[in-house]
Amino acid sequence: MKNKTLIKRSVRQKRTRSRIFGVPEKPRASVFRSHQYLELQLIDDTAGKTMVRVSTKETEGAYSKTESAQKAGELLAKRAKEAGINEVVFDRRHYKYHGRVKAAAEGMRAGGLKL
Repeated sequence: MKNKTLIKRSVRQKRTRSRIFGVPEKPRASVFRSHQYLELQLIDDTAGKTMVRVSTKETEGAYSKTESAQKAGELLAKRAKEAGINEVVFDRRHYKYHGRVKAAAEGMRAGGLKL
């Protein structure tokens, strides 16, 4: 049963990723969600480099996971603005667009990034 779940997950991820490609002017905003933390990266796929990286470990204060994700999104937007990035392509991977993933995207928008 576990193997079937992993196969479905990889199919969803490939389907999402096939439509998304990041370039230096408009990098890909990738989300990784673990049980405890959320990590966000801006990736230039042409060079294969991570331009900006943020984790919920960097958010200060005792927030819920969702609030920490939103703060991390705002922090990513701030660092992206400092790097001269105004627009990104959002890559949710195989995660559904709700909860922490949605909060991170809304935080990026609140920080001034165009998704």
